[in-house]
Amino acid sequence: MYRLITRDLQNWKNAETRKPLILKVIRKCGKTWILKEFGKQNFTDTVYFTFENNTPQCACFDQDMDPARIIKELSFLSNKTITPGTTLVIFDEIQFCPNALTSLKYFCEEMPKLHIACAGSLLGVQLAKKEGSFPVGKTDFLTLRPMNFAEYLYANGETYLLSHLETLLSDEKVPASLTQKLENLYKDYLVTGGMPEVVKIWTNTHDLQEIERIQRSIIDSYEADFMKYAPRELLPKLSLIWNSVPQQLAKDNHKFIFSHIKKGLKARDLEDALHWLVSAGIILKMAKIEKPAVPLSHYADSTNFKIYLCDVGLLRSLAAFPAAGISSPTPVVSDMRGALTENYVLTELLAANDAAAYFWKRNESEIEFIIQNELDVIPIEVKAAKNTRSRSLNEYRKHYTPLLAIKTSLKNISKQTDEMGTLLEIPLYLIWNTSHYL
Repeated sequence: MYRLITRDLQNWKNAETRKPLILKVIRKCGKTWILKEFGKQNFTDTVYFTFENNTPQCACFDQDMDPARIIKELSFLSNKTITPGTTLVIFDEIQFCPNALTSLKYFCEEMPKLHIACAGSLLGVQLAKKEGSFPVGKTDFLTLRPMNFAEYLYANGETYLLSHLETLLSDEKVPASLTQKLENLYKDYLVTGGMPEVVKIWTNTHDLQEIERIQRSIIDSYEADFMKYAPRELLPKLSLIWNSVPQQLAKDNHKFIFSHIKKGLKARDLEDALHWLVSAGIILKMAKIEKPAVPLSHYADSTNFKIYLCDVGLLRSLAAFPAAGISSPTPVVSDMRGALTENYVLTELLAANDAAAYFWKRNESEIEFIIQNELDVIPIEVKAAKNTRSRSLNEYRKHYTPLLAIKTSLKNISKQTDEMGTLLEIPLYLIWNTSHYL
């Protein structure tokens, strides 16, 4: 199954200033398969080591940080010769061996020709424990997320359609003959999300019951991770936050309010549990900005934020929202459908450029997403259907006159320029390609 991160991995392999790679991942996104497949396609040989529950391999790093000795011992364990330049060394679940993490500094300095790719699905959580010494400045990073909509199209065999969409001019409309097909594929994606196992089953069988079973299984595995890896005192709070996400997103303003989880709870009671979930990558946290200015991070209000799930399909499953609700015109489903749409847009934006997104709110006006592109601050308003009245975006444009503002809905591409700047409308099924239009 093709993943866009393959291009980034190839760029890393060929870089002259390459360092050991750490692949930050969300659980169940296929990290092990991707790294092994990358090794198979691009190296003479690949050696794989996992540090989860594997004492002998961790023991190789106990004596000292000498790369030559470590590689010699790992060669014995794998029964393979490890040759810099032609062998890919994979350290999986590296967070469970703090000394292996520390050793990356010495591999970077003393054995730079050796390709080392590391992965850890709970790396952020384990690093927060501050065990061992992290090799600051001595590693490269990539992030593996669930499959975005472009990868979903590829998995569905829509390679020709995908190529056409990638070459559209910035103001060129999607041909009318394709819009309904793309809308249907987009709505299917809101049902399935981008977890590779779910997408594989859907493309092979279109069995809705089976994908819902797998989604529930993934959610169960996340909840099992709470029990296995989180501090015991956090467990009740983790469950409270995790199960409140659909409810919080379905509210009118989507703002995360601690007291809505359980009466009487305050921010200080739950901050540590929320931090654990964000560090694990399964919850996404997005702060409000007080002022749309560069750099956006300087104007973020960390006490005022929204939370989303890492995958829109998992959000639908966690919310027990019927698949039929995605296309239903019934008003009773509009709140949850709007929440799914916002979650989808955020995950597409993150997959596209891995940069932080924010939201803006003043009085009754709100812009769902604010992103930064070099020196430009770009507002993105999200509409779940084709009803695209934009009171909030109009107010924002009048007040701040951004060079570019984006509205995304099910309407086709359009572009117009006036005294307030340029307004670009992009269909939801093209938001993955936002950078093409900037």
